[in-house]
Formats: sequence, structure tokens, C-alpha cells
Amino acid sequence: MADLKYYDIIQKPVITERSMNDMAEKKYVFLVHPDATKIQIKQAVEKMFEGTKVDYVNTISLKGKTKRRGYTFGKTNAKKKAIVQLTEDSKEIEIFQGM
Repeated sequence: MADLKYYDIIQKPVITERSMNDMAEKKYVFLVHPDATKIQIKQAVEKMFEGTKVDYVNTISLKGKTKRRGYTFGKTNAKKKAIVQLTEDSKEIEIFQGM
């Protein structure tokens, strides 16, 4: 496993209708590095966003889809999503404000 820094772990937020509805319960969805563990994701969120306290992290590993172009088959890259639940007294994440 590579030596991952906290800024390498979180790649981008996932903006969908379901993730927007979960923000009312202080749940945020991110695409993360496929080798990242739950503990590393928790530490990365707490370091990147000041004043946040993570209650728990759920992760989902997504396999690459098989794509075809003519007779050639290939796969897209594998991804990993993390659903981060913040504590009640935690500050909200600012990048999701105003959406």
C-alpha cells in the first residue's frame, strides 16, 4: 500500500440528489482513494475541514465497468466511496453550503 497523505485520500465530493438529502442528517459522500482505510478517511476529513468531528465512516468499493468498443473489451477504473457521518456538535462542511 502506498504512503497516503490526508490530501491524497479525499478526491472529490459526490453531488447527487440522495447525497443532498443526507446532508440534513450530517452525512457527506466523497470519492476516496481505493487503498484508503476507514481510519485514514476519518483523519483526513477532520484535518481538511476545521471543526468537524467524524462519528463513523461507511465505505463502498465499486468495481470498474466493462466497456466495449468494436471487438476490444476493457474496464473503467475501480472507485471507492465513503459516507461520512458527523457528530451532532460538529461543524458542517463548508463546500456543501449553498447547494
